Amino acid sequence: MQEKPAEQHSNAQDTLRARRQRLKLLALIAIFAIPVVTAWVMVEWRIGIPEQRTAHGELAPAVPALAEWPLVEPIEALEPGDWVLAFDCSTECEALADQWWRLHRALGREAPRVSRLRIGGDQPALPGESVAQWAQAPEWHSPGRVWLVDPRGEAVLTYSREVELRDVMDDISHLLRMNPEKRVAPELEVGNR
Repeated sequence: MQEKPAEQHSNAQDTLRARRQRLKLLALIAIFAIPVVTAWVMVEWRIGIPEQRTAHGELAPAVPALAEWPLVEPIEALEPGDWVLAFDCSTECEALADQWWRLHRALGREAPRVSRLRIGGDQPALPGESVAQWAQAPEWHSPGRVWLVDPRGEAVLTYSREVELRDVMDDISHLLRMNPEKRVAPELEVGNR
């Protein structure tokens, strides 16, 4: 008769152990399921997701590729594969050239990935700057306008003369971060081995 309470005690411990194991399993499932459910709710009902990231300039301006710009001087001095910060320097050229030179320097370790192209002005080129002149001013040009050109030569963004330097810096930094240099990210290169 004394064996029955021992069996009951053993069964009670087994039941308690089984409950603990189930709770551990449920907790483990919850750890992995909660983030998935949260992400699904965020996507489905657009909760906590920013509407969009907007650039500070005009996106995809109606401008031809850089190679087709009506420039007198050839632009071979620009590094192939660089982003190009091209700016019209037909008025107040010294101040404009200086502000874009300072912005270029502020890019820090990313500065070698960006080239500056000054179009207009008769001052000597600042360090790291290429200078060209308009053969004829295109209809899409305006004094002080700035274009950000991607490594393929396509204008990605354009800014008016009144743009804040911080806004241009934010856009350039974002683009450089989203488009890593191939030499920095060799895992993106295919077939070079």
